[in-house]
Amino acid sequence: MSELKTHRPLVLASIMAAMFMVAIEATIVATAMPQIVGQLGGLQFYSWVFSAFLLTQTATTVVFGKLSDLFGRKAVLLAGIAVFLVGSVLCGFAWSMPSMIVFRLIQGVGAGAIQPVGMTVVGDLYSAQERGKIQGYLASVWAISAVVGPLAGGLIIQHASWAWIFWINVPLGLLAAVGFVRYLHEDIDRDHRRSIDYTGAALFTVAIASMMVALTDVSTAPWLQTSLVTALFVVSATLFIMQERRAPEPMIALELWARRLIAAANGASLLAGMALIGLTTFLPMYVQGVMQQSPLVAGFALTMMVLGWPIGATLAARILGRFGIRRVLLAGSLLMPVGAVVFASLGPNSSPVVAGIGSLIMGFGMGLLSTTSLVLIQEIVDWSQRGSATASNIFARNLGSTLGATVFGAVLNYGLARSGSANGVSSEDLRRLLDGSAASAGLDASVRAVLEHSLHLTFLAVLVVAIVTVGFAALVPAITLARRPAPAN
Repeated sequence: MSELKTHRPLVLASIMAAMFMVAIEATIVATAMPQIVGQLGGLQFYSWVFSAFLLTQTATTVVFGKLSDLFGRKAVLLAGIAVFLVGSVLCGFAWSMPSMIVFRLIQGVGAGAIQPVGMTVVGDLYSAQERGKIQGYLASVWAISAVVGPLAGGLIIQHASWAWIFWINVPLGLLAAVGFVRYLHEDIDRDHRRSIDYTGAALFTVAIASMMVALTDVSTAPWLQTSLVTALFVVSATLFIMQERRAPEPMIALELWARRLIAAANGASLLAGMALIGLTTFLPMYVQGVMQQSPLVAGFALTMMVLGWPIGATLAARILGRFGIRRVLLAGSLLMPVGAVVFASLGPNSSPVVAGIGSLIMGFGMGLLSTTSLVLIQEIVDWSQRGSATASNIFARNLGSTLGATVFGAVLNYGLARSGSANGVSSEDLRRLLDGSAASAGLDASVRAVLEHSLHLTFLAVLVVAIVTVGFAALVPAITLARRPAPAN
């Protein structure tokens, strides 16, 4: 940090504003999408409005982490906010679904800079002992967005044009940018010649983008298309590794990712991300389709996870010094299978309260695990690698969500296809069950039984992944956190 005074509380407020802008985007857009697609048409592109954003966000996360190590956090954060706001404004002017998808790709690039670099700034400004508490604040941003997003989206759709779900980002983004310009100051070595690994960045982006497209469309795209995309991933990933081995300043330092602590912590984060996406994707389906509860009850059961996460992250700050960071990390990982056992034991007559308890336990465990793994990784590297290390952890978690959606979706489809029913269960049967329009009680009961069996298999798969998460967390070695002085407020 520079000799100019950095105001930590105001910088933190700017980070929270920028992250809230990114976090609320998912929930608020999901609420408005039926109206958007009704006006723009192109229903076949519906899912790509969400996938496009995640695609570029995940692919660029590590790239921007490295750029923040080379050129400083402020420049990359301001660039990310600018790109995100440009994408937001353009989304509001979209005239078709393909144009909306292109503009969402731009938004995702901006988000790929905001989240990892914002968390890196927290690592720069706050000591490890303080950072757990701060991570609790940041986790609460995502919890609040999960509650506020659907409400705000509904109000905007009811009283204004859907374009405003994107345009409301502009004042938030400008406010965050002003905060960074005025209150975040850094010392950057301007004389040192820095080389940017453009080739590595391009190959990495192509590799991750092709992998995510292959994973997203594996069950729906033609076999030839999936094969070609997979081949593109293999080739680009191979070329990327070759490039990083010879680049003077590689975009991704392979030796950094190969360090035992970083590899184990990122592995645990990836698997925890997989387990959590299994919960968020399939718990509402179970509560509505099997337990025969309303969508509101299903939403409350899932909200317990959103509540548990910031509580766990905040508690981590209070117990790191007493119990040690490795023990807290292990405790968080152990809570993941405990919560998964609750879901694996659910039945048609179970109370939604039980599902909510399991959701709370997994969210609480994720709060402990995500906070401690990030603090660990940030603490063992110096300033010049902290952006890359932070981005690697966020990338692992995002990749875990993508892998989890694909893997658990495949398990569910396997269960539905081998349900014991003569013709299996069609997607139309499930749709009618979930919206309450089944043609007869007999059909309703038979489809519900098949869905219960298939979701049980899915929750068992979540339990297996959660158990493996504990194994990766156990590989993390114990370290002693140094007490480094914090910058002046």
